[in-house]
Amino acid sequence: MNLRSLIVAVMLVLAGCATSARAPVPEPAVFVSPSTWQQVDREIVSASQQATEQARQFARGSMEHWRTRVYEQTEEKFIPWFSSYWTQEWLSMKVSVYTLSAGGEQDASTKRLAAYLLEQYQKRVLAPVAVEIDPDAILAQATVFYVQTLSQQMQVIAQRHGIPIAQLNGRIQKVPAIALGPPPARDASLYQVVSTEPLNALPAYAALIDTIHKAGGDKSIASPDAGMAPVAKRVSQRMEAEMAPRGAASAVAAAAGKLAGGLITVGVAGIRAIIQASDRPDSEALIRSSLGNTFDKAWTKLLQNPTSGVMAGTLYMAKQVEGSLGSSVEPSVGSG
Repeated sequence: MNLRSLIVAVMLVLAGCATSARAPVPEPAVFVSPSTWQQVDREIVSASQQATEQARQFARGSMEHWRTRVYEQTEEKFIPWFSSYWTQEWLSMKVSVYTLSAGGEQDASTKRLAAYLLEQYQKRVLAPVAVEIDPDAILAQATVFYVQTLSQQMQVIAQRHGIPIAQLNGRIQKVPAIALGPPPARDASLYQVVSTEPLNALPAYAALIDTIHKAGGDKSIASPDAGMAPVAKRVSQRMEAEMAPRGAASAVAAAAGKLAGGLITVGVAGIRAIIQASDRPDSEALIRSSLGNTFDKAWTKLLQNPTSGVMAGTLYMAKQVEGSLGSSVEPSVGSG
């Protein structure tokens, strides 16, 4: 054999070795009895229930943190802004404009003032806190937490029964986790849910989150809009009562001449400042009470509502998984 033939032979041998090294060795199928599969299904149901409870604890802890931050931001930013003299003057101007343009509509100025205060609350409290944490983020985190916990437990279940993970994956491909179709892209199996990383890359998951948001209504369910109504009503009533004396003072000032009129105007402003300062503790107490009560109700709803709260994603998937697997292991009604 000449040198060239030897080189070719060696290259063929090396190529064969490389091909053999790259070729995956198929995992032999393991016979799994129907009774074992039923036991596996029961254990997945149990794992789902445990994962749901752990996700609930996670969600509650996160919601406690969010509530604390909202209360802190309310005290530090919103109440001082609301109670300041210049804010009260600005609100007084707004009430005047709202009243003049109300066209006889009852409580029009109160409603518009409440909407303005809510806008400011969103800007000064909810939006800054949302940079750190908010219910939408907690909803997504709790759902991912459930999926990851359940995925880890299924690997443990497969090892416990000596089932190759490929065979378990084949079985859970038939288990629905999201069923919102048509179209089919809005559906996902348990296998798709636990194997997609990140979860929000799955179209069916995006459809689920969208469904949850719609269940909560167009407005953010975290918005304390109802809590602004009594605050706005108090402010409107006080400022509307001040409008008549303020108009009379302006007329007297105009009649008294430029210098005297200026002194009268300053005096009236000083009296208003004193009145606002004396009213400040009551106003702050009212806004704390109104916002606090409304926010706590919204917080409880966010935590407990199964279709629009922070646990909605977890509860939906758990119901799908447990309902599908539970029906395969429980005897039908009327069976002997």
